[in-house]
Amino acid sequence: MDIRQLNYFIAVAEERHFGRAAKRLHMAQPPLSQQIRQLEEQLGVRLLNRTTRRVDLTAAGQLLLDRGRQIVNDIGTLEADVYQVGKGATGVLRVGFSGSATYGVMPQIARLAKQVLPGLSLALNGEMLTPSMEAGLRDGTLDAALLRPPVSSQEIDYRVVAQEPLVVAVPSFSALAEDRSVSMHELQDQDFIAYAPESVLYRITSDLCRQAGFQPRITQVVGETSTMLAFVAAGGGVAVMPSRVRAFQLDGVAYREIENVPSVELAVAWLRGNHSTLLQNFLDVVGTAIAAQPLPDPAAGPVPLPTDERLSPS
Repeated sequence: MDIRQLNYFIAVAEERHFGRAAKRLHMAQPPLSQQIRQLEEQLGVRLLNRTTRRVDLTAAGQLLLDRGRQIVNDIGTLEADVYQVGKGATGVLRVGFSGSATYGVMPQIARLAKQVLPGLSLALNGEMLTPSMEAGLRDGTLDAALLRPPVSSQEIDYRVVAQEPLVVAVPSFSALAEDRSVSMHELQDQDFIAYAPESVLYRITSDLCRQAGFQPRITQVVGETSTMLAFVAAGGGVAVMPSRVRAFQLDGVAYREIENVPSVELAVAWLRGNHSTLLQNFLDVVGTAIAAQPLPDPAAGPVPLPTDERLSPS
């Protein structure tokens, strides 16, 4: 029994008439009758009781009709699902992202992905450092990552999607919180709160301090951006971070631009050789979402943090 024969049988069983079923199927009646006889011979049972005026179902025919409808429906659903997966419109994508990308960037990406790829489910892993994301891409626990270049592995490709100025987060009650930009020299007597030494931003901060003629006095090393900002708010020190973190407004924290420092890159990365359509569609969403989101303007006041129910790290 094949799906074509099953569809023929369902049409006859529902119409209770070979002529009407043939018209519904856009075929002649004799070949339809022949297909039903062949089906009965294959199954070894009578499916229909035929009279000159109507067709009635046997018990076996009723069973085939009930289950056959479900089979045809399942096959139709399967075809649609396979098509959607093949087009990269549905599936699960595991994405890692840095702590500073949590604020502003990832909510915007998740929101746009939900709009243009409603069948895509994002499994998000936040507050990750670049080395951990590289490892996740290599071992297959991540499909994509929003990270800070450079990457050390030759197995990973990436695309830079944003250049972000650096800002310094300072306690709002400190002299550095005045409404002006600051220089790195002004930070030489400050305690620093930093990410772990293996992070890109730790290395950038250390290099900027050395170029300004001093070694940073790092008093706290933390793994999460929110924790870093909580220490700043408590007066524990200052922290150098990408400007998009301004989207996170916390009482006790002021963000100030830093004079004459380079921007840092934000990139979306994936394992070299991964050519899945789902990944390619996600990369397009990332580029579109970030391009549509301007950097926070420090003169514009607090920026509300977008919310999205799918942003809970998994």
